[in-house]
Amino acid sequence: MQNPALTDATHPRARHTIAIAQVERILLGARQRGADVHALLERAGIAPALLGAPLSRVTQAQYACLTHVLRRSLRDELWGLCSRPVPVGSFAQAGRLLVGCRSLGEALELGLRQYRLQIDDFVPRLQLHGEMATVSVSPRHPPGPAQSYAQRVFSFLAYGLASWLVGRRIPLLAVDYPATAERPASEAAAVFQAPVRYGGTRTAWHFGAGCLALPVVQDAQSLRAFLRQAPASLLIKYRDQSSVTERIRRLLRHQLAGELPSLADIGRQLDMTPQTLRRRLRDEGQPGFQAIKDDLRRDVAIECLARPEMALPEIAGLLGFSEASTFHRAFKHWTGVAPGAYRQARLRNG
Repeated sequence: MQNPALTDATHPRARHTIAIAQVERILLGARQRGADVHALLERAGIAPALLGAPLSRVTQAQYACLTHVLRRSLRDELWGLCSRPVPVGSFAQAGRLLVGCRSLGEALELGLRQYRLQIDDFVPRLQLHGEMATVSVSPRHPPGPAQSYAQRVFSFLAYGLASWLVGRRIPLLAVDYPATAERPASEAAAVFQAPVRYGGTRTAWHFGAGCLALPVVQDAQSLRAFLRQAPASLLIKYRDQSSVTERIRRLLRHQLAGELPSLADIGRQLDMTPQTLRRRLRDEGQPGFQAIKDDLRRDVAIECLARPEMALPEIAGLLGFSEASTFHRAFKHWTGVAPGAYRQARLRNG
């Protein structure tokens, strides 16, 4: 039987992983409520020991599972981050209302109005400024760390839901984060594929006002399938697959086991000069070509380490390392954890 960690013998999956810092932040509400954080992590298949390794990552499946565990345990659809719970079922109820709207603008107005009635800590609004539309999240009072993260999560979810409603990724002009927000650990630029500006007091995303006329293409039937994976899937679903970063990842994925192409080689395949590639990567919030290669190898390694049938030398060879010891050093550099220790912790809690 084919190894499920691979699409074939040489083409591993390359799902983006999620920084442990995001796990730390999503647990802020549970900590405020006095919940047993280690027990919650173990139920989600995440080794609590990873919290002590700041560079470590978790898979999308682990992160999605943690959001569901927090939702059920805390009976709160914003995971205890706000001063009062958002009742379970609120997201599904909003979805049923929004699929009945004719346009994105109508859906945003209705959805944000619904949540203004349920959340005391911040005010979400749709605003128009000439040819630019803005979805903003403004605090009602000075927020603590949990409330600050709740604002950013709500902004992410609103963007993902809006994109789902119209069946396409809404191109953004810019994203605003408060001056107090962590940078650049939020990875917001890579997710939103737009410049992130720090300053002021609110979280916001800006897009062309013409998008408000886009028709809502979802219905009650597609909503049922959507709700089985949401809202966790919205945090990663609408990554821009046409970005230069994603195109490079797809090209590299098929060549991981051998010598990876140079920036000039990739440029020829994409019909761009190396200078243009570097500029485009900077515009997308990427530090450089080497970072894309390292991130890809790290993400594939984390997926493979979850498969007990794959030996470490096999994973090393799949990633283009001639020696398992070289892979060991690289993985520890990427995540702060040795691959053997990562696997043991993952399988013990998986």
